[in-house]
Amino acid sequence: MNEVLSLAGAMAAGVLLGAIFFGGLWLTVRKGVSSKQPALWFFGSLVMRMSVVLSGFYFVSGGRWERLLACLLGFIMARLVVMRLTQASGDNHPPAAQEADYAT
Repeated sequence: MNEVLSLAGAMAAGVLLGAIFFGGLWLTVRKGVSSKQPALWFFGSLVMRMSVVLSGFYFVSGGRWERLLACLLGFIMARLVVMRLTQASGDNHPPAAQEADYAT
């Protein structure tokens, strides 16, 4: 029973880490395309998101591959949810890409 709770907690942590990572990516793309310094946005966001996620995986796993796998599964589940939520708004392209479509 204790092992099941441990894996459920690891999966929940993976969902949280995935929401942070992919939500942050979505925000970065929305802000970065209209920024005067997009490289700074994208690089800074990448470093920040990767640091949070890799640290989270390390601490959640506790050296156990089962917990790492559960965390990874939660992370992938969060990716699917974030993809669905961001596509549901009908905004599949960043504003700059929409403007470029009209130019062609």
